[in-house]
Amino acid sequence: MLCSNQPAAQKQMINRLVELYRYRELVRNLVIRDLKVRYKNSVLGILWSLLNPLLMTIVFTVVFSLMLRSPIPDYPVFFMCGYLPWSLLSDTVVGGTSSIVGNAHLIKKVYFPREVLPIADALSGLVNFLLALVVLFGLILVFRIHLTAAVLLLPVIIAAQILFILGLVFFLSTANVFYRDTQHIMQVVMQAWFFLTPIFYPIDIIPESATVLGISLNLQLWIRRLNPMASLIASYRDILVRGAVPGLDFLFRTIVTCIAIFVIGYLIFCRYSKVFGEEV
Repeated sequence: MLCSNQPAAQKQMINRLVELYRYRELVRNLVIRDLKVRYKNSVLGILWSLLNPLLMTIVFTVVFSLMLRSPIPDYPVFFMCGYLPWSLLSDTVVGGTSSIVGNAHLIKKVYFPREVLPIADALSGLVNFLLALVVLFGLILVFRIHLTAAVLLLPVIIAAQILFILGLVFFLSTANVFYRDTQHIMQVVMQAWFFLTPIFYPIDIIPESATVLGISLNLQLWIRRLNPMASLIASYRDILVRGAVPGLDFLFRTIVTCIAIFVIGYLIFCRYSKVFGEEV
């Protein structure tokens, strides 16, 4: 009786999640496949997960610390705390947007929960992110940054970001089935998004007040409200650089936003996934 009284959308989501759990081996195999394809014919292989963020950190450190004389202390750690979460977002969104269309041959021939494909993209990106964290913690040791008990919140922030990314990918991969321009538009959007997110610069350099169309706005506040990545990166830096627990109200709003985006994206994906086979 309880199940029959649940909203249809909620029941559908629960049923799909249960079915998805039954296909966990398929998810695992797809993640392994993605990792193998990414590093196929590469001499260093998966070590690129460590070298890429390290090389980017060196480049930005030279530019901002040495050439532009940035006053930010421990800039390599500051930068990598922003760049690694961004790389996780960027790689997953770019790959996940085309995950349904790019696997049309599987969708047309074999039945499986369609969300397996975007989830596999997100998990393969997560594996690379976790490997790259080794470099970040190595830099933290080199710069003698003291880690506090706040680091125990790191898995919570990572989980919130994964939910946020999955919600985006569910929505974008669905849109890309019907409008193939989506994957091309997102490449431009991601470039703009990179510069609008405080990755290589502190959010403090953004003016607190500005007038837009005659309306006075707190830019720092609205960037965090409208850009969940700004809030997530601020949380990473609070935990790993400052050794502080993010404000509980701020952390709560960030997590709730990530969960809401995940639920909305997944519901949209569930609604239209039944026609993916006809559209791809």
